[in-house]
Amino acid sequence: MPSLSPRRLCFFNTTTGAPLREMNFLTSILAVRLNRKRLVVVLQEKTYIYDSNSLSMLDTIDTVPNLKGLCAFSPSLEGCFLALPASTAKGAVLVYNVMELQLHCEIDAHRSPLAAIALSSNGKYIATASEQGTIIRIHLVSEATKSYSFRRGTCSSTIFSLSFAPSLQLPDILVATSSSGSVHIFSLGFETNQRTKKSGSFLGSILPCSVNDALDPAHHHVLHNAVSAGVRSYAVVRKVDNVADSSSSEIASCRNMPSLSTARTSLHGAWSVNSTLWQSFQVMQKPHDTFNGRTSIKRSCCNT
Repeated sequence: MPSLSPRRLCFFNTTTGAPLREMNFLTSILAVRLNRKRLVVVLQEKTYIYDSNSLSMLDTIDTVPNLKGLCAFSPSLEGCFLALPASTAKGAVLVYNVMELQLHCEIDAHRSPLAAIALSSNGKYIATASEQGTIIRIHLVSEATKSYSFRRGTCSSTIFSLSFAPSLQLPDILVATSSSGSVHIFSLGFETNQRTKKSGSFLGSILPCSVNDALDPAHHHVLHNAVSAGVRSYAVVRKVDNVADSSSSEIASCRNMPSLSTARTSLHGAWSVNSTLWQSFQVMQKPHDTFNGRTSIKRSCCNT
């Protein structure tokens, strides 16, 4: 067993469990992300980019103080991006191209500091939430333009996590957990249809785009009291399947089988709506260890 230190990064063979290598840093490791080509290690004021195979350092990014270790990473090699906070005073996010090792863009997403960031697996979208926790915004990464604004609620709440579904051909799904204990599910594909209809209405034509976007009704579903209020939880969308339903007038129906767990409780349930998806996701208290093929990465720390 390696000695307990939040500054040590340990590599293990997931088949044999044998330790492979250790990396030590000057300050505590706050987040680790990995794909087949790149390893990202996030510290409070620096982020390091490594080659996943040789573990040679490729770049160092100086960041604003990132006490929470906020970051997002898209594992796709075709759209491999890293998102980090760009300001401590407002909700600005820095998007970095990890494969080309260069800054892609900087997005001013919110007036308040960031509370959560997520990138879709293909690197197409980036979702952000501020410390106010009422609006979730989604930008198109390639153009750094806002595509969607979803209202989680009217009262402030801490957004604990944002997670995109791993869908490629089906409409994108975003899941959010918050301190209210509810799980929110937003459909990007259906929101596009709603926005198109609203833009042609009289109200949609006279309201400013920012107001119109925030009031636009999303294809929004809520699992109330999914976890205890105030308990930090993370949602992970595990799979999306397209299934036919002869009882629906739509081409298919959406049947969702969530598996919810925290440190104290585990819940199972189901919900369904008319759409084209089959959803399965899990809510957990803390993210599990990251692994790539037969290599597992663990942060060794004294407290959880």
